[in-house]
Amino acid sequence: MSSVEEGDLVARVEGAAGVIRLNRPKAINAVTLEMFRDIEKALDRFEADPAVAVILLEGAGERGLCAGGDIRTLWESSKVNGDLGKVLWREEYILNARIKRFPKPYVAFMDGIVMGGGVGLSAHASHRVVTDRTRLAMPEVGLGFFPDVGGTFLLSRSPGEIGTYFGLTGQTMNGPDAIHAKFADAVVPAVELPELREALTVACSGATAADVSKLINGFATGETAGPVAAKEPVIDALFGFDRMEDIVAALKRDGSEFAQATLKTLNEKSPRGMVVTLKLLRLARTASSLEECLVREYRAALEVFRSDDFREGVRAAVINKDRNPTWSPPRIEDVTPAMIAPYFAEIGADELKFN
Repeated sequence: MSSVEEGDLVARVEGAAGVIRLNRPKAINAVTLEMFRDIEKALDRFEADPAVAVILLEGAGERGLCAGGDIRTLWESSKVNGDLGKVLWREEYILNARIKRFPKPYVAFMDGIVMGGGVGLSAHASHRVVTDRTRLAMPEVGLGFFPDVGGTFLLSRSPGEIGTYFGLTGQTMNGPDAIHAKFADAVVPAVELPELREALTVACSGATAADVSKLINGFATGETAGPVAAKEPVIDALFGFDRMEDIVAALKRDGSEFAQATLKTLNEKSPRGMVVTLKLLRLARTASSLEECLVREYRAALEVFRSDDFREGVRAAVINKDRNPTWSPPRIEDVTPAMIAPYFAEIGADELKFN
């Protein structure tokens, strides 16, 4: 066994596996720019090493794989017109695309909390394992942001309007619902992860992607749909619109307990963030690749980084934790096309490019 520990990331070879462990358990493994760079280095090393047959992504501690990006540092940079957003998201999104096309089987253990940036590191993997403890979400609209890291690509490929619902509300998926939404591939009981992990490191020498799938399926429960999937016909009827005003009107007309609860959730989100998210999701439906969505997300992210809504959303959720953001504008009907246009404009030399 060879081992390299690089601060908040552990990257080492165990048997036939190149193991990448997010190693900030007290922060639920929230990822920093340095960690993204260390993951890139680890993938370089593992891709070039013929002894490494499979990549395994895992999180340290008991709470989850990853709670997202290091949002506080981004907030601090945004306040002083810094460039951390521009640098971090560029490198993160390029890494997300690399994971999607990585030439060796890439197994992600999506146990516990998996949010935001953690989704970007795991849901583009070739083999995505969730558990009975998985709590997966893309809650960015509550921060004046939108589901990024390729989230618009993933959500737009969920069945019906399930992705629209999860993207706009930020609601949490359990393991089976993550499979239904096409964010994951197999549910494995959390207590069996150590045994699966051992099998991946010991038995995968020379393994193909099909071999890895067969091994994982030997531990899987076979569950493919959770509580949200059961509501899919209702969600399809309520979220099948291209304008936020129409979705809100449909929820008000429906008046059911589910519709009322959903309205309450949407009322807490950034109106501008919801309008931007819905447009990104609709555009993503016709995208030919993850990269196309990431280019669009990067344009929008740079505009978000400059916005009061982002700073206010993070302040209310992370800094002061009063859960009472003052959005600008405060109502969906006040979000004009002129406000939204900059999020979708080409950005010249700053455009995201892939190798």
